[in-house]
Amino acid sequence: MAKPRSKGKTAGVSATEQAHAAVLASLEDSKAEDIVSIDIEGKSPMADRLVIASGRSHRHVAAVAEQLITTLKEKGLGLPRIEGMPAADWVLIDQGDIIIHIFRPEVRAFYNLEKMWQTPDNAQDATPDAAQSSDGTVH
Repeated sequence: MAKPRSKGKTAGVSATEQAHAAVLASLEDSKAEDIVSIDIEGKSPMADRLVIASGRSHRHVAAVAEQLITTLKEKGLGLPRIEGMPAADWVLIDQGDIIIHIFRPEVRAFYNLEKMWQTPDNAQDATPDAAQSSDGTVH
């Protein structure tokens, strides 16, 4: 079953870019750590962006995830699919165009998703605490 894609544009900004900005803002507001955004558009059929962040503890991971889910719903960005909430070691939130992974630091280090998805094309994107430019791209 194909996932719904939201490619519509509002005032020159795509729905994916709007969702990406909302995801990054929510993670920052929730004090998530080491936020990384990787552009995987054209490299994977599952999403356009992969966002990875850490929480300091099980409780912090769960709180960051809950806040992000609430933000996505409040902004009308769809009903995300969620995995991993009970244990809160690794919570995966599939927003459709963006897949968000929120880890405890030890679990993140073990799986090292950044390294798996890093290619020469997106090496600049895969940097912790990246600054977001005005066009929604993370550098």
